[in-house]
Amino acid sequence: MYKDIKEGLLEVIQAVLPITLVVVLLQVFLISMPWLLFSRFLIGVVMVMIGLFLFLQGVKIGLLPMGEAIGAELPKRGSLFFLLFFAFILGFTVTMAEPDVRVLAHQVDFVSDGFVNRNILILFVAIGVAVFVTLAMLRIVMNLPIAYVLAGGYVLILVLSFFTPADFVPISFDAGGVTTGPVTVPFILALGLGVTAVLGGRSSFSDGFGLIGLASIGPVLGVMILGIIYS
Repeated sequence: MYKDIKEGLLEVIQAVLPITLVVVLLQVFLISMPWLLFSRFLIGVVMVMIGLFLFLQGVKIGLLPMGEAIGAELPKRGSLFFLLFFAFILGFTVTMAEPDVRVLAHQVDFVSDGFVNRNILILFVAIGVAVFVTLAMLRIVMNLPIAYVLAGGYVLILVLSFFTPADFVPISFDAGGVTTGPVTVPFILALGLGVTAVLGGRSSFSDGFGLIGLASIGPVLGVMILGIIYS
């Protein structure tokens, strides 16, 4: 237990310390922000480190084991539909809980003066992730090369980009980025590794990974489709 805490603290320090040092150097030698603002930054750094440490411990203790357990249990039910259905549900609900997605939706809603409703944007992003998590599970079960699925997804993105309003194209690609956040990534990765572990003759390296790459295609397509609907 002590070793895990020590490793967690080291990870947090390595993650936060570089950007902290850069800001401190800029403050001392270049920017000279008001010290009240700079002190708030330092307090924020401490709070981020505490929160990140607790989050990482929560991921290791709860999210990863639960994701692997669910992924290992679903294929044992013997129904492909059962596996794909719950892969869709899990992909949808995990994305709805992703804080990065909500930050993007809030910013888009603010900049567009409410024209693009944040809840609708979150809904389309979550559906996009859910669909491609489902396709990723189907790829693992059917043992399809990931290159074919990725190529098909990006060709579809390229085609839709010609029909999507220009304002929605950059939002769609940002949506693909924010879904690779701290809640979605560990759970979906663990889910894929759990499914791969119980399928005979499968490699955890070649089949268990790649889910995040596939899942990030879904929100791009989802927001593009939303843009076409709005237009």
